[in-house]
Amino acid sequence: MLLSHKKKYLQVALNGTLADAQRIIASLPVSDRIIVEAGTPFIKRYGANGIAQVKSWYGARVAGQVAALPAITAKSRFGQVLVGLLQSQYQAAQRKGQTLPLPFEPYVVADLKTMDRGGTEVMMAKQAGANAAVALGLAPTETLDSFIAECRAMGVDAMVDMMNVPYPIAVLRTLKLQPDVVVLHRGVDETEFNKEKMLPFHEIQRIKANYTMMIAVAGGDTIREVQRAIFNDADIVVVWKSFYAASGETGQLAQQFLDEIR
Repeated sequence: MLLSHKKKYLQVALNGTLADAQRIIASLPVSDRIIVEAGTPFIKRYGANGIAQVKSWYGARVAGQVAALPAITAKSRFGQVLVGLLQSQYQAAQRKGQTLPLPFEPYVVADLKTMDRGGTEVMMAKQAGANAAVALGLAPTETLDSFIAECRAMGVDAMVDMMNVPYPIAVLRTLKLQPDVVVLHRGVDETEFNKEKMLPFHEIQRIKANYTMMIAVAGGDTIREVQRAIFNDADIVVVWKSFYAASGETGQLAQQFLDEIR
C-alpha cells in the first residue's frame, strides 16, 4: 500500500469534463497527501482512457515541481520554463513506455463502484494506471472477495464504499480478505433531498477498534465537515463539489482543505 497510516490525505474527486480535470490537476498543490480520484460520472463518460489521462496529468504535475530548487519559484519566468520542460519530459517518456523518477507516486483512485465482475474491473483500472479501485459494499460477498483478491494480485489498493450500508462492520466480517480502505459515504442525492442525513462519523472508531484498514469519509464538502472528519480520526477526506469545474481559486481552495488535514 502506497498510503501511510501516519498521514492524513485529501482526495479530490473529478466528476466534470476532461478539460476541467486537466485544469484542476494543473492547479493543485504538489503534495504527497493529495489523492486524485477519477469519479464515477467521469469514468462513465470517458472510460479507461479518462483514468489514464488523469494519471498522466497528475504525473506531469508532480514532475513539474521545483521543490528541489528553493531559490526558483514556478512564478518566475525561469521557473515556468523549467516546470514546462520537466512536464514535457515526463509525458514524452510516458508515451515511449519509459519512467522517470518522481519525488512521490502520483496516487490516482478509480471510483468504479464495482457491483459485479470485480476481477475484470480491477484489471481495467490497473491497466489505466490507477493505484486504487473502488467497489460497493452492497455488492455480493463473492464479488467483494474477488475484487479484493485481484487488487492484491495486481498491486492495486482495494477500497470498499459503504454508501447505503447500515452496518459496515457486518459486511467486513463476511469477507475472506479485508480492503485497504473503507469509504464511509453520504451520497450526493442523500445530501440534496434528505437534509437530516448525517455523515457516519460514528462508524470510524467502531471499525478501527476491530480492523487496521484506513477510513475515508465522503459526502462533506465544507471546511467544517472536513474538520469534523479529521477530528473523528478519518484518514482520508474526499471532496468533489468545489472541484467540479476549474476556477482561478481552485489551487488556493485545495490548499485550504489540505491545511485542515493534519
